[in-house]
Amino acid sequence: MATVNLNGKKSPNLLAKDGSNQWVKLNVGGKCFLTTKTTLSRDPNSFLSRLIQEDSDLISDRDETGAYLIDRDPRYFAPVLNYLRHGKLVLDGLSEEGVLEEAEFYNVTQLISLLKECIMQRDQRPTLDKKRVYRVLQCQENELTQMVSTMSDGWRFEQLINIGTQYNYGSEENAEFLCVVSKECHSPQVGREQESNDRAKVLQQKGSRM
Repeated sequence: MATVNLNGKKSPNLLAKDGSNQWVKLNVGGKCFLTTKTTLSRDPNSFLSRLIQEDSDLISDRDETGAYLIDRDPRYFAPVLNYLRHGKLVLDGLSEEGVLEEAEFYNVTQLISLLKECIMQRDQRPTLDKKRVYRVLQCQENELTQMVSTMSDGWRFEQLINIGTQYNYGSEENAEFLCVVSKECHSPQVGREQESNDRAKVLQQKGSRM
């Protein structure tokens, strides 16, 4: 029903001149969105279109302002609503999978197809611009724990090679190790670290024979 003010006129902030453009308020996960019936009806088979029908078979509570309460993540709802508004997908840094989850919940069929196509194209992109590079760090036994625990910036431990017997005649007091670490880098970094990469492969082969 339309809200009527003291002058007997329909409140302009709830209804436009055309009844089909009645404003609708949605409370999605605690965040309010204001839109129109026309926008929500762009996909007539969607949850949102069915929700606003006068003879709707969907049951939805409303908050104190009259907004429909929907228990979903508002971050991923915004791209769904914007798609219904202008027919374009704007992710604004959000993951395709997250928005797809909401599109499927609201049953916006064209958006579902578009997102699945975006995900497929993304996953088929070549990954030749990345390559794993290696570095070799030499340290004594008492430095190993600190060195491994302080590795950061994407570096990870790959292999530990004991070279102590070559220099200390079997003594373990000051045994030395070669620690091989690796990192996935973009192409510009690969060239600069290729030498470390090649050296690491040689040392790994050497270590496997020890």
